Amino acid sequence: MATAIKTWQIINGKLEPIDTSLAKEGRNEPQDLESWIASYPAILASDIVIVGRQVPTKSGPMDFLGIDKSGNLVVIELKRDKLPREALAQAIDYASDIATWSLERIGEICVKYTTKSLEDFMSDIFTEADIENVNINESQRILLVGFGLESSLERMVEWLTERYEVSINAVILHYAKTSRGDEILSKTSIISEEVEQERSQRRKFTIPMSDEPGNYDEEELERLLKEYLEKSQITIQRIRHVILPYCLKNGVLTREKLKEELLRYDDGLDSSKVGYHLTVISSQLGMKKNDFLRQVVKYEYPNYYWEKDNYQIQDGYSELVGRVLEKLKDKE
Repeated sequence: MATAIKTWQIINGKLEPIDTSLAKEGRNEPQDLESWIASYPAILASDIVIVGRQVPTKSGPMDFLGIDKSGNLVVIELKRDKLPREALAQAIDYASDIATWSLERIGEICVKYTTKSLEDFMSDIFTEADIENVNINESQRILLVGFGLESSLERMVEWLTERYEVSINAVILHYAKTSRGDEILSKTSIISEEVEQERSQRRKFTIPMSDEPGNYDEEELERLLKEYLEKSQITIQRIRHVILPYCLKNGVLTREKLKEELLRYDDGLDSSKVGYHLTVISSQLGMKKNDFLRQVVKYEYPNYYWEKDNYQIQDGYSELVGRVLEKLKDKE
């Protein structure tokens, strides 16, 4: 694969090699390379937009946080010189962190960088995409950007993508300055954009989602709800012990109040990550197969199209929900 780019200038009908570099011209990574990429992120990939720059993570600031039109978050790691194999480990570390981020956190990062909500920003860029049906952060991609790469790193990228279908690519840039002082930045990729996008779509597994409630008779609905709430998964238990009892007693449960109730229910939760757990709960309520759950619980979208809020028991189902919770309590 092509991992190095050379440039020649045609002067008086003859080729003259251009031997320049960022370092030789006094250019550097943070002030120059980052700014160039921020001004035109399509140089990295046509399906990626940048939603954050120098984004804090558990392992330090990430150069750029991107998102593609399928909703996958993209770790973008820049190096002014040749990409070392250590760059991959660093990027994987970042990816393992952002995989846990909630939509709320991603939205805050986007607003800070773009001044627009994530939904509005993506809609403006990806005009042909159906943003309302995109699952944000369902999977992650890694994009390494440098001016060459070690052969060992190239082997690692190829092995991980071919054998395990990990979404990693490397973009190799080349900086040149002509005799007239014009600056040129060109690129090539280890894996072509077309192949990378095809692989990304093939890997993407979409869980059918819906906001439509079920239409079961009372006996069947009670059976389905009881079987579901008996399961030991922690998210289901939070729905059982937090959302349903609160709604029965108080009516409306707001998103902010739900955060407080989750922390009260489980004092081992990290308050800075409670938004992630709300996202998982939201996913449970939105799964198409859980229509019986939406038959007894309703919610609204007052702030963002993806952010459920104002949970309530559907009219006419308070007695059924209370009866199911009492039966489960007696069984324990």
